[in-house]
Amino acid sequence: MQVIERLESEVRTYCRAFPTVFSRASGAWLEDTRGRRYLDFFAGAGALNYGHNHPVLKQALIEYVSADGVTHSLDMTTEAKIRFLEALERRVLRPRDLPYKVMFPGPTGTNAVEAALKLARKYTGRTQVVSFTNAFHGMTLGALAVTGNAAKRDAAGVPLSNVVRAPYCNYLGADADSLGYLETLFEDRSSGIDAPAAILLETVQAEGGVNVASATWLRKLALLARRHGALLIVDDIQVGCGRTGAFFSFEEMGIVPDIVCLSKSLSGYGLPLAVTLMRHELDVWKPGEHNGTFRGHNPAFVTAAAALDHFWSDSALSKTVDEKSATARARLEKMAIACDAMVRGRGLILGMSCRDPQLARRISRHAFDQGLIVETAGADDQVLKLLPPLTITPDELVEGLDRLERAVGLALDHNSHPSPRRSLEAVAS
Repeated sequence: MQVIERLESEVRTYCRAFPTVFSRASGAWLEDTRGRRYLDFFAGAGALNYGHNHPVLKQALIEYVSADGVTHSLDMTTEAKIRFLEALERRVLRPRDLPYKVMFPGPTGTNAVEAALKLARKYTGRTQVVSFTNAFHGMTLGALAVTGNAAKRDAAGVPLSNVVRAPYCNYLGADADSLGYLETLFEDRSSGIDAPAAILLETVQAEGGVNVASATWLRKLALLARRHGALLIVDDIQVGCGRTGAFFSFEEMGIVPDIVCLSKSLSGYGLPLAVTLMRHELDVWKPGEHNGTFRGHNPAFVTAAAALDHFWSDSALSKTVDEKSATARARLEKMAIACDAMVRGRGLILGMSCRDPQLARRISRHAFDQGLIVETAGADDQVLKLLPPLTITPDELVEGLDRLERAVGLALDHNSHPSPRRSLEAVAS
């Protein structure tokens, strides 16, 4: 650990929350150099939907590397790229009748968002983009401009402009008509709001605190975008690839976005890979107009194709996500009573929002002591966020929830929860 203190930048975060040296990982488990094992309810911030070192993906990668497969290729054509595109078309796009072309913008989620914003402005000839309160879309300047978190925005050091911030679903309360407000601004030529190039959102705001948009709200938003000539962009970077059950988080919402951003679990193995999906008519790029050195990450193509073929040939994974979600939500609801908290989420992204912001942080710390990795989210880290691998076994899920419940009990016993509460024992009885 001394070399970390001596050489690594102070900007590091997760190693402060989980202070140990990890050495091995398999499935839903991490192991440190002392041989202690941790259940992983963090899953690489959603980059490990299929767990650590899934054997099918690992074998595909080993075989590719052992055969001297191409590792780096810019955007030149390789067998690995062709196989990935064929798998994406076969397992995802064609079964859903989605009319998308595929752009490789660079290896990370923020690259996918930057490309989407740039394309929307190029296609429409407009500059303004509508984003939402509590949104998180990345740390490069364009993506940061459409991100809500003040601390992250302040670190930019320059003005972040050409963005209109709108209230997310239920941000102003269940009875507020946030989209009616937005429509009024668009229709009033004296509002000071120019016609937008795009409306960008997450169907579930993960880093923003596990805020969930309703299907009704999303459908109204899609109609609003169409009426005003704006492209609808869905950032599915953290909640896509099965996190909510279906492959895309918007599938069950009754909308088809113009542009979709994917990354994180797309490679299936934790390898960097991102795509920006766009309707065919939106592909107005000139060759080389958007570029990058690491667009041809072939090892990630290999594991992504293996993941698509292994997990998305039928609906089995989606069904198990729904079942595990019901188990986790029921347990969280009981813990929430003791914590004076509220549970929200979809699929296997679930959050417990605590009225006392310090409580979620204490629970996370105690969970680590109990051998469970679980992070916090929200503007004040007030939300305990559960992101277990989708492939976690039912027994492992229950074991992790047991450990979380013990952590909740310890956090409540330690002091300073300001409002009256019931013990976990009382809730359970």
